[in-house]
Amino acid sequence: MTQQREILLVPHAGRSTNLAATDRAAQLLDEAGIVVRVCAPAEILPDFPHVQHTAAAAEGCELVLVLGGDGTFLRAADMARAVDVPVLGINLGHVGFLAEWEAESLDKAIERVVARHYRIEDRMTIDVTVTGPDDELIGRSWALNEVSMENLNRSGVLDAILEVDARPVMGFGCDGVLISTPTGSTAYAFSAGGPVLWPELDAILVVPNNAHALFTKPLVVSPKSTVAVESASETSAALVNMDGFREIAMPPGSRVEVVRGERPVRWVRLDDHPFTDRLVSKLRLPVEGWRGPQR
Repeated sequence: MTQQREILLVPHAGRSTNLAATDRAAQLLDEAGIVVRVCAPAEILPDFPHVQHTAAAAEGCELVLVLGGDGTFLRAADMARAVDVPVLGINLGHVGFLAEWEAESLDKAIERVVARHYRIEDRMTIDVTVTGPDDELIGRSWALNEVSMENLNRSGVLDAILEVDARPVMGFGCDGVLISTPTGSTAYAFSAGGPVLWPELDAILVVPNNAHALFTKPLVVSPKSTVAVESASETSAALVNMDGFREIAMPPGSRVEVVRGERPVRWVRLDDHPFTDRLVSKLRLPVEGWRGPQR
C-alpha cells in the first residue's frame, strides 16, 4: 500500500483574487487524490481540515504550498522547517522574491507537484541567541531572511558594537543592525544598502542601518563565523525581529549572537532558471541591448 499524499496549503486571504487561487489549488490537488489541510481562517476552504500555525502543522505532509507574498512564505517556512518539510511558493503579492512561480502559472505548478516533477534544494538559515546584561538567556530563534535589531527610541540612536569571531569590529550609533542570509539579501538588507548575494552562496551579511559613523559599510563574512551585536548599558531598549514576525526583547546592555543555522529550509524548485533571471524580473532591471553569448 502507498502512503496517502498530503499537502499543507497556506494562503494569504487578504484579497478576492487570492481566494480564487486558493480554491483552484485545493480543487486541483483534491482531484488528484492528494489530501489538503489548510492553515487559514476557518471560513477559507471550510470543507477541508484546518490547522493552526504550530510546529506540528505540516507534520506528515509532502510539502507546504504557499499562495501569497514573501510575508506569507516566511510564516509558512516556519511551519515547514519545524518538521523538515519542503516549501513551495506561488506569488500572489507584489515582488515575491521568495516565490518559485507567479500566479498565472498556478495550474502548471500544481501539475508538477502532482507528478512529483520538482527538486529540492537547501537554503541556509541563521540561529539567533539573545542574552541580557547579566548573561542571562532572554530568547532563542532563527531566521530564513534576516535578524533585525531595531531601536525602540525614535528620538535617539541605539549605541551598539559589532563583533565578528569574538573580536570587536566597530562601535556606532544607529537605528539598528541587520544580519542576513543570502536569501534575505534581497529583502530588508537590500533596502538598507546591502549587496545582493546569490542564494547558492554560503555567507552571513551584516548591514548597519542608518549608522552615524564613518565606517558603516556592509560586511560579508564566512558562514562559519559568529556575528554578535552588543548594545551599551546606557542606550535605549531595542527589539530583535526575525523574518518580520518573531520577536525577542533586547534591553540595554544585551547581546545578540548569530551563527549559521543548524537546520536549513528545504526549498522546492520547479525549474532550472538561474537567480540572475529572477533578479532582473523582480527588480525590473533594464537589460535592453544585451547581445550575450550565442548558444
